Amino acid sequence: MSSTKILLSLCLVAFVAACAAKEEEVVYVEDPAVTVEPTYTGKYK
Repeated sequence: MSSTKILLSLCLVAFVAACAAKEEEVVYVEDPAVTVEPTYTGKYK
């Protein structure tokens, strides 16, 4: 019976450690500079 308790306690410790290790990483991504395409003005006809 003691081996079962040891096994269950190890599983519990592993489960708690796996849940506690999840830390959300915040990543900030800068938007690339978007330029407006020049419109056709008819200058070079």
